[in-house]
Amino acid sequence: MVSGGGTNLQAVLDACADGRIQAKVVGVISSNADAYALVRAKKAGVASVVIVKKEGSNQRQRDLEVIAATKSFGGQAIILAGYMSILGKEVVNKYKIINVHPSLIPSFCGKGYYGKRVHKAVIDYGVKLTGATVHFVDKGMDTGPIIMQKSVDVMDDDTPETLAARVLKVEHEILAASIARLCEGRLELKGRRVMINNE
Repeated sequence: MVSGGGTNLQAVLDACADGRIQAKVVGVISSNADAYALVRAKKAGVASVVIVKKEGSNQRQRDLEVIAATKSFGGQAIILAGYMSILGKEVVNKYKIINVHPSLIPSFCGKGYYGKRVHKAVIDYGVKLTGATVHFVDKGMDTGPIIMQKSVDVMDDDTPETLAARVLKVEHEILAASIARLCEGRLELKGRRVMINNE
């Protein structure tokens, strides 16, 4: 599921193509009809659908559309790869869902923390380390059990743009690695802890 440029989608497509992920992307759902991610999907021969928030529609209606689209693709899990909308309980209860977030959760996450806003907040706060987090999605916002994290140094001369570029590389790396382990059946949930078996 995507909303923008689709670099995380591309990282997943590439990892599937070169065998790092033993699975394939069977469909792409976008919340934005103009997302470049849809072009990436088309180039890769992956079916796609646009499900936007319509005036007068509610969360449950959108959830049912997402479920119907996922079923039509034959999808078994959902990856939020820069998806900027909220999923409701209908979808969260039905699928294993993974999200990637551009900070070290639980810092700089939750309501209002998305895109460049995260990196601006990191710089404004003055922290020395940031990074990316891949986590399972639950009914909260960026509150699900953490699968992987990787840190990135914050430089004195960083801007939100320069920091975002370095964090994005880490996002691509740990998103692909997390999906690979999910597809291999190596992720085990014990309370809030995600254990990665055979490592």
